[in-house]
Amino acid sequence: MVELDTIWNRFRPELEAELKYVVGRAALPLYNMMRYHMGWIEESGYTRQSPAGKRLRPVLCLFACHALGGQWRQALPVAAAIELVHNFSLIHDDIQDSSMERRGRPTVWNIWGQPQAINVGDGMHALALSSLLRLGQTGISHEKIVRAARTLGEASLRLCEGQFRDISYEDRLDIKVKDYLAMISGKTAALFGCSVEIGALMATDDESLIAPLRSFGHALGMTFQVHDDVLSIWGDEKSTGKPRASDIQQRKKTLPVIYALEKTRGANRKRLWQIYQKETMDPADVEDVLRVLNKLNARDYTQDVSKRYYHLALSELDALDIPQLAKEELGAIAAFLLSREY
Repeated sequence: MVELDTIWNRFRPELEAELKYVVGRAALPLYNMMRYHMGWIEESGYTRQSPAGKRLRPVLCLFACHALGGQWRQALPVAAAIELVHNFSLIHDDIQDSSMERRGRPTVWNIWGQPQAINVGDGMHALALSSLLRLGQTGISHEKIVRAARTLGEASLRLCEGQFRDISYEDRLDIKVKDYLAMISGKTAALFGCSVEIGALMATDDESLIAPLRSFGHALGMTFQVHDDVLSIWGDEKSTGKPRASDIQQRKKTLPVIYALEKTRGANRKRLWQIYQKETMDPADVEDVLRVLNKLNARDYTQDVSKRYYHLALSELDALDIPQLAKEELGAIAAFLLSREY
């Protein structure tokens, strides 16, 4: 049986070292804000024992390279770039959502204000490109560097398109499940697919391997986000680091809610519409939403959608001509994303 910690420990220490190298140790407080968000220091500047975040996307990049027989250390600069793009998007997302906390700690904008947080996010995006271009120092060809930059740029644009849709949905009640899935295909899954695609590119020129791995990564991203929708409503507070039903409290129209808005009728539908047109929710509103979701089995529906994408990912994996151990390890990552509790 494949141990997930074994996979993570293979890549995580050198990945973390690469990220710290890219962000650097400049004295300007801007970089301390970056280091705080990445989980390396406390607000006070003191070193923190464990970094924030799971580093899923860069680990997938490195593992895809490794699975195809590549030298995964050569891919460290682009893996770091992918993680910095992800974190740039999180910093801006926290501003757009007015999120006070991330991973159980105050967000960057909550501490230093929105203008500086925007600056921190922009700085991370610039560092991502600088990091990617360091691939030339690890022996990666110019052609592959250009393709990796284009792939990451396209995924970043897809991410922004997804975020645009997400924000535009905030004041709408006519969103359908298909609209939501299209939104997360950009906002979340595009960077997952990009991560695996670039990792594969670092190891091979064989498109018959690169394309299915990109599809595998995209399906993983869909699995990840849909399962996150379950955790953000029904997850354990101690495990997730989020308040119970946090997505409902923030009036987010995630998949369970959109499903309920599509399927419910009569008084329940009227009540949902009434609640989601309010500027703020009180505890009674949250309980009413939960009651409707539970009555419609929205949790089971959402979990089934997550499983559907998980099985799609596995079907892409099964068709690949790669070593069996690599398939088992990639399958273990997929299983974790489907069943994680945090």
